[in-house]
Amino acid sequence: MILFLDFDGVLHPDPCYDQGKQFCFLKRLESVLLEFPDVEIVISSTWRESRSIEMLRGFFIPEIQQRIVGVTPNWRDHEELFDVIGYQRQTEIEAWIRTSGEPWLKWVAIDDKCFLFKPFLQNLVRTRPDTGFDEIAEKKLRDLLSKF
Repeated sequence: MILFLDFDGVLHPDPCYDQGKQFCFLKRLESVLLEFPDVEIVISSTWRESRSIEMLRGFFIPEIQQRIVGVTPNWRDHEELFDVIGYQRQTEIEAWIRTSGEPWLKWVAIDDKCFLFKPFLQNLVRTRPDTGFDEIAEKKLRDLLSKF
């Protein structure tokens, strides 16, 4: 199972002008992920565009750091796929899956921008930009991960 993870609006409010509040919802997510040790993480956040994977891993506890296996490519590098899918973040996820060597892998995404995905996508945990990974999102993620 792969979890595609956005940061802004998920791990902290979006916008987040107070650096002291950055990653204020991270511990809640990490506690869920510790219960599901087979879940690997791919960063789908735009933070991947300006930071190395090592820097991105550094925000997480060591038990989670080792499970971060990559970052999604930019949808603009896969315009032929975007032409078929029509949604930017979902195109990035599908492109990563296709190049993973394991295209059959099940996946879940956590994101606050549902317009970047096909409507009614069952494996999307949508957060609200102001509340991020709250109790509602936590419950939905647990429910999805428990099914796999």
